[in-house]
Amino acid sequence: MKGFTLTIFLFLLIFFSLSFLHANDSVNPMSSSSSTDPIELKLALIGPGDELYFWWGHIGLVVEDITGQSWFFDWGVFDFHAENFFTNFAMGRLYYYCAASPSRFNFEHLSASNRDIILYTLDLPMEKKMEIIRFAENNILPENRTYNYHHFRDNCATRIRDIIDIAVDGQFSAAFGNAGGRFTLREHIRRHTWFNPFIDWLLNYLMGRNIDEPITVWEEMFLPSEIILRALDFQYTDNEGRQRDLIKNMEIINLSVNRPIVIEESGPLWPYMLIFSSLISISLFIFFKFAAGKKWFRPVLSSFIISIGAFFGFVGSVLFFMTFLSDHDYTYNNINIIFVNPFWFLAIPFGIKLRFSKLENKTLKSIALLRVLFSYVFLAAFLALIVSFFPAHYQDNLTSIVLVMPISLVLTVIMSIYYWRRVRA
Repeated sequence: MKGFTLTIFLFLLIFFSLSFLHANDSVNPMSSSSSTDPIELKLALIGPGDELYFWWGHIGLVVEDITGQSWFFDWGVFDFHAENFFTNFAMGRLYYYCAASPSRFNFEHLSASNRDIILYTLDLPMEKKMEIIRFAENNILPENRTYNYHHFRDNCATRIRDIIDIAVDGQFSAAFGNAGGRFTLREHIRRHTWFNPFIDWLLNYLMGRNIDEPITVWEEMFLPSEIILRALDFQYTDNEGRQRDLIKNMEIINLSVNRPIVIEESGPLWPYMLIFSSLISISLFIFFKFAAGKKWFRPVLSSFIISIGAFFGFVGSVLFFMTFLSDHDYTYNNINIIFVNPFWFLAIPFGIKLRFSKLENKTLKSIALLRVLFSYVFLAAFLALIVSFFPAHYQDNLTSIVLVMPISLVLTVIMSIYYWRRVRA
C-alpha cells in the first residue's frame, strides 16, 4: 500500500510540474522561487536523540506538492532484524538503505522522541527539483536502495550533501571541496559526546590517528548540522545566470526540551581524566601504606587488580578486533593498542593467585608477574606519549595516556615494594 501511494504521489508531482513548466513560458522567471511552486524540496534537519547512534543528529529530504502530500526521503535507515545485522555491524559492514515514507508519520514520531525538527526550503528551478526527485526515486528502488554506510565518508548527511551538489551543478563542492575545515573529525565527534565522560573517553580511545588529520569543509559535512551551516549562506548561479540563495525560508516543526546542547567547540578531556586517575593512584598508595599488613589487604588489592584487568582487557580486545579484524577503518593506526590491549586480561589470573595462593613462592611469583605487567603498561604509555610529539605520528590520545600511566606506575611501585617486603620477611 505504501509503494502504491508513493507511486501516485510521484505521478502527481510529474503532472503538476509539467503543467507548471508549460504555464510559465510567458510569466515572470522569478516565480519559480515563489511560495506558489507546485513542488517544494526541503531539507529536514533532525536534532540529536537518546540512543548513541542518534547523538549526531539526522537529515533527510522532504518533497511536498500543492495537494498537501509530503514524503520524507531518508538515507539513514537500518534494520536490527535484518539477516546477520549484528555480525555485519561488528565487522564494519553497515548496510543501510534509502526509504521514503509520509513526512507526517516521521515528524510525529521524532517530536514524540523530543528531537528538534527544522525544515529549510530550497530555492531551486523546477527542472532541478524534478531532477532531484527522479534521483531520490531511483535511490529507493530495491536494486539501488542499499549501500555500505560509512560514518564519515558515506552516510545520511553526505548523501544529502551530494544531492545539493547535483541541484546546483557542482557549485557546492566547488565552494567547499578544498576549503579548510573548522575542526578534525575527532573534534567534531566530541562536540556531540561531551556530556557523557565515559562514552566521550571510549570513542576517543577507539578512534585512531587518521581522524586527527586536517579535513575540508566538504568532509565536515558528514554531520547534518554542518550541511545546514554552509547551506544557509550559500549562493549559486542558476542556468539563467542569476544569483540565488540556496535556502529561501525556514520552518520549525519541533524543538527539544532539556536535551544536551551540541557545543561549538569541544574542550580537552585529559585534565579531568588526569585528576581522576591521580586520585585513584594516590588512594591506592595510601591504602598500601596503611593496610599492607592487614588480613584484608590482599583481597581488596587483588579485587581491584582483577577489576581493572577485566575492564582494560575488554576494551583493549574490542580495539584489537576492530583494528585488525574488521572494516572499521577509523580505528586503524591507533597507538592506544600498545598500552591498552588484551594483555590486561593477564591481571585476572595473576590477581586470583595473589588473592588465594597459600604458598609463599606462588604468591611471590604472582606479585612479580603483576609488576612486569604494570611496568610494561607504564612504559608503553610513556612511549605513546613520546611518539605523539612527532607530527607524522600525532594522535589526540592524551586522555587515554593520562588515564593509564598514573595507575600503572603506582601499581608497579606497590608490587615492587610488596615483593621485597615479603622476600625479606
